[in-house]
Order: sequence, then C-alpha cells, then structure tokens
Amino acid sequence: MTVYDYKAKTIDGREVSLSDYSGKVLLIVNVASKCGFTPQYKGLEELHEKLGKNGFEVLGFPCNQFGGQEPGTETEIQNFCDLNYGVRFPLFSKVDVNGPAAHPLYEFLKKTKPGFLGTKRIKWNFTKFLIDRQGRPIKRYPPQTTPAAIQKDIEKQL
Repeated sequence: MTVYDYKAKTIDGREVSLSDYSGKVLLIVNVASKCGFTPQYKGLEELHEKLGKNGFEVLGFPCNQFGGQEPGTETEIQNFCDLNYGVRFPLFSKVDVNGPAAHPLYEFLKKTKPGFLGTKRIKWNFTKFLIDRQGRPIKRYPPQTTPAAIQKDIEKQL
C-alpha cells in the first residue's frame, strides 16, 4: 500500500484521491492554528513555493486532538492560514490522527513509520511524514523539527 490508496476531503469539502499527487514528493503534516508550532506554517509555505516547481507538495491536515488547538471551522482555518501565513499548499478538512476515529491515512502513516521507540501515536501538532515519488512514507519527523531542517531530505527525493 501507498498513500495513493487513500482519499481525503479538501478543506472546501471535495473528496480527492491522494493518487492525484502521484509522482510528487509529499510532506504530510497535521497542523493547528493555535499551537506553539503554528509559526511553522511560514516555513512549510516557503518549502512549498521553493520546491513546488520540482514536484513537491505540502499537504496540511488540521487536527484538534492536541489541547483543542484547532477549534475553528474549515472556513476559519483556511482564512487564518491565508491571512497570517499566505498558505497556498493544499489543506484538508479537520481529521483525527489518533484514536478510534483516526483517518485511515494516518493509521497507515503511523504503522509504516512509527515514532520514537516504536510509538505509533502522533504526539502533537506538526508531526511530519516525508513521502517519496512512489507514495511510500520514508521518514517521520517530530513536531519540533522545522521545515527548513527537512529541506535537504526533500531535495534528495526530488
């Protein structure tokens, strides 16, 4: 299986297949608007702008499971990202990343690339998964890893 086997709703409610991103290097991130890591939106957008022409996409999945730090509606989230960070990379509808209602994509990502000491749970907002051009997860990054620190790994895949 690959990430291309999954579907997700965009922030404006359209269901899309992740196979639409086939052949691209992806960085899948669970995001939140009221988190200490929220300023990473700026770095994620910079990577998206800088490397997008080479076949790279950031995919943002808002999540409210960590301290209620993504309480807004999809429209509020989209407006916040646009007004504060100029986000142009694709955003999806709010998802759970842990627990019984976790999105199937996140179940796959956690199983394929467990975290520190083999933990499968997502620990916090802005956990990142790097996906190769074949849709395979190749690395998981903790929330404190900045987008700039991942750039070299992304460029190796491009």
